[in-house]
Amino acid sequence: MRQKMMLFLTGIVGLFVAVPAFAQGATHTAAATGTQLGAVAAGLGIAIAAGLCGIGQGKAAASACEGVARNPGARPAIFTFMILGLIFIESLALYTFAVAMIILFR
Repeated sequence: MRQKMMLFLTGIVGLFVAVPAFAQGATHTAAATGTQLGAVAAGLGIAIAAGLCGIGQGKAAASACEGVARNPGARPAIFTFMILGLIFIESLALYTFAVAMIILFR
């Protein structure tokens, strides 16, 4: 119980100490700060989209290989749907890239 109380009081003291830091005048202009945050958001968005699209493409290819291994006669249909799925997955990454560039260069 005492440890929880100390942690709580430490948090409250930290909040009161941080308030004057936020009240100080800005050394950067608002436009520069917004641009910097836009660059960080664009980079983070591209990174997340690329990572998740890579995972999705890997799962799609693995499932297609498994499907062909189970039923070799269905290879043309599986191949067509795999390519279509990969196109949709990649388009999500490209849309994220386009939105990130719009945010970055507006």
